[in-house]
Formats: sequence, C-alpha cells, structure tokens
Amino acid sequence: MYTPVEWFRQRFSDPQILLLTLLLVGGILVLYIFGPALKPFVASVVIAYLLEGFVRPLEQHRVPRLLAVVLVFAVFLLVALFLLFSLVPIITEQIQRLVRDLPDIIGQVQALIRTLPERYPAFIEPGYVDSLIASLGNRLQQWGGRLVSLSISYIPGVATLLVYVVLVPFLILFMLKDKSLILNWVRGFLPPHQQLAKQVWQDVDRQIGNFIRGKVWEIVIVGVVTYATFRFLGFDYSALLGVVTGFSVLVPYIGAAVVTIPVAMLGLVQWGPSWELTQLIIAYGIIQALDGNVLVPVIFSEAVKLHPVAIILAILIFGSIWGFWGVFFAIPLATVVKAILEAVPRLREMEETTEGYPVPGPDA
Repeated sequence: MYTPVEWFRQRFSDPQILLLTLLLVGGILVLYIFGPALKPFVASVVIAYLLEGFVRPLEQHRVPRLLAVVLVFAVFLLVALFLLFSLVPIITEQIQRLVRDLPDIIGQVQALIRTLPERYPAFIEPGYVDSLIASLGNRLQQWGGRLVSLSISYIPGVATLLVYVVLVPFLILFMLKDKSLILNWVRGFLPPHQQLAKQVWQDVDRQIGNFIRGKVWEIVIVGVVTYATFRFLGFDYSALLGVVTGFSVLVPYIGAAVVTIPVAMLGLVQWGPSWELTQLIIAYGIIQALDGNVLVPVIFSEAVKLHPVAIILAILIFGSIWGFWGVFFAIPLATVVKAILEAVPRLREMEETTEGYPVPGPDA
C-alpha cells in the first residue's frame, strides 16, 4: 500500500530536493516571523532587482559597472524625489478632501437612492429603499472611519521615515554595486550539492526578474494613463484613484473589479446619472481592456504560465501571510514552487540515465 511515508521518501530522499525545499520553507518562515522588520530590506531588494534591468544593458554596451550603477541610481533618486514632492501632496490633499466630504457624499447617495422608486416603480418598493438607505448610511460611515484610521496609521513616524529615506537608498546602492560579492557570500553558506538549486534558480531568475520589472512598469503605465484620463474628464479624485488603479494590477482578475466600485460611486456623487459618468465608466473599462489584452502580453512576453486558480490561491495564501509584499511576491513564489515540482522529475530522469549507462573511464 502506498503510504505517506513512502510518498515522502520517494520525493525527498534526494539531498538536493530536500535542500531546495528547506530553503523555500525557511525563507517563507523568515518572512512570516520577521516580516515587519524586514520590510525596508525587501523593498531595497525589489528596487535593486528593478534597477538591475537598466544596469545590465549599459554593461552590455561596455559601460563599466560602477559607472552604470551610479548613473542608474542617480536617475532613480531624481524620479523618487520628483514623486515625493509632486504626487504625494496631491494624493494627500485628495484623501483629506474625501474624508472631509464624506458626510455630503453619504447624503447625496441617500438622496439618489430615494429617487429610485419614482423612476422604477415596478421594480423597487419604497419600504425596501428606506431599509437600504439606513443600512448603506451605516456602512459608509464605518468605511469612512476605517479610511481615517487607515490613513492615520500609514503616516510614518520620524524613525520609520528616516529608515526609508536614508537606509533604503544606501541598501539599493550597495546591492547594485556589490551584487557579485553578495551572491558569492550567500553561496558560501550552502551545501556542496547545488545542481538542482542552480537549475531551478536559472529557470526562476529570468521569470522573477521579468515579473518584477514588468509589474512595476505595468503599475506605472496604468496609473499614469488612468490619472491623465480622469483629470482630462474633470474627475475630482483623479490622482488618488489613478494610484489605486495602478496598484490594483497586483491582484489579477480581482483588483480591476474591486476598484470599479469607488470609481463608479465617486463619479456618481460628482456628476449624478449623466453623460460625464458614462464617459468615466467607459474610459475606465477601455483602460482595463487595453491593460489585459495589449499591455500585459507586451510587457510579459515571457509570462509566468500559471493557471488563474493557482494565481488567485497564491495571492490569498501569501497575502494573508505578509500583506502587500505577500501579494506582490505571490506569483514569483508560486513560480518557484512550480519550478521545483517540474525539476524533480527531470532530476530523477537524469539520475536514472546516469545509473543506466556506465560512466566512461579515463581510457575512454
């Protein structure tokens, strides 16, 4: 009878498979236990991985690595400072406006709902509208309180701000400058049997690098296009919902649908049932359609081939473990697991082939 013990021995008897599995599980446990303390480090790793995509082409054009790192890092600092002093104040102002106007928004939504029985008397009863207004008012007030507490909780303290403003740039610079030195130092702690780990890393490194750089570009492009479109239409919350729409691409198939609700609700409050609201919804739908059918295939030319169910499951699992960074790394981590599962049969085939044929001696 095929027991769980036999299943475990069959798959984890090879030391290379066991090593790779322990590295993966150990990494997830470290992130789970020390997650809050490691956020600046992980942010530095992600940004360094992103900037490496600009350093490498300069090296291929015979630019010394140190000079390439300095140039790319200087451009990164200029862009970060521009966003910090231009975009962040606009988003902060729009969040404050949303919190300040929340009672008026609730009143407008309730007044709009009260007109529904007059417009559609055959479908909506007045008694149902009264209960809906009371329930919706309580729910919007709860959401408003959560928005205020959430915005306050995300205001960084002086120590946290200093860590991200001072420590993170230094980490990024040294990760880029001493990339080979750091990787060799890490390899020195690993056991000698690393063939499977190297094979899996070669398969995963390309996909993870493409995913991180591609996902950042997708966030930037979708966010900028959404902000420009909403501002052209005269939408009061163009910057805030442009940023939210950009980050919504981190959650495939779900993020776009969730963001549709605040876009439609705030547009309805600003314009009411009008042609302007219709234009806003149509524009948002076109942006999402272009993102899914044009932008994603172009950016992710070597896309991670995972089933949508596997992607959603990975987002739920890793997002519950580590919040935003869990959602961000859900697909790369799922790719690592998939690469390990696919590498195990290949390793067995290689071992069986080696055992089935004699190894040639020195006289061969």
